[in-house]
Amino acid sequence: MRLALKSTVLTILISTPALLAAAHEFWLAPPQYVVTVGQKVRLQTWVGENFTGQRWVGKSNRLTRFVHAGPAGIEDLTPAATQTDTLQTALTFTQPGTHVVALTTNDAYLEQTAEEFNTYLKEEGLDKVLVLRQQRNELSKSAREAYQRCAKTLVQAGKPNSRDTARAYARPLGLPLELVPEQNPYLLRPGAVLTVRVEQAGQPVAGALVQVWQHPPGQKPKASRFYSNLSGRILLRLSTPGSYLLSTVQMAASPDHARADWHSTWASLTFGTVGTTSY
Repeated sequence: MRLALKSTVLTILISTPALLAAAHEFWLAPPQYVVTVGQKVRLQTWVGENFTGQRWVGKSNRLTRFVHAGPAGIEDLTPAATQTDTLQTALTFTQPGTHVVALTTNDAYLEQTAEEFNTYLKEEGLDKVLVLRQQRNELSKSAREAYQRCAKTLVQAGKPNSRDTARAYARPLGLPLELVPEQNPYLLRPGAVLTVRVEQAGQPVAGALVQVWQHPPGQKPKASRFYSNLSGRILLRLSTPGSYLLSTVQMAASPDHARADWHSTWASLTFGTVGTTSY
């Protein structure tokens, strides 16, 4: 049963610097992942690479969905997010527990040279698209891409509770592409293994490259790469405290051939540990 969280306070800021249009990772994060109950938190949306970036700023018409899932259910915050052109995000977590905040965008467009696009496909594990281009003798052809973003973040309000039956963190939100943790990372100790599932349109995605950045406090982010198994899962060892960014992408031929050759959907997930900041 979905219950509206009427006590949630929301404002949103969205924008998009043109010079960051080609940046790969896109993520949503709070200043701190563990907050006190009733604390007002300003969420930020970021674009960049290797868990290093700049704030993403855009018009509210880029937003297609903004939701908050918590112990009391799911609240659709999209109407509040799109009331004006430029808003600022602030979310008050009024209930203890593990909360999920997610957003999706509509399509943006980018054109790359053949060399740039081929390199990008290799870096992002999009081998099937690379093979298709080779079969079609398109490796020397530039590419027009439409891309959309799906971002989720996990915020812990108060102490983690092993008896949390809501399990908001583990419930898919129906995003076009989604990373779904099967355990609560805020209940896991350093060295424990977290299972994360890749879903597209509600179905598990096998063979998806999931890139992971672990950012220990005071150190540079450390990167690792995983491929999902037949059930769409990866196993991630949370080796040290810090903040984490997971990112994956899927690509297919664009249904709108007049505007783009390919359409990509990106998904990210962020979370942290007690006392860590996200930037």
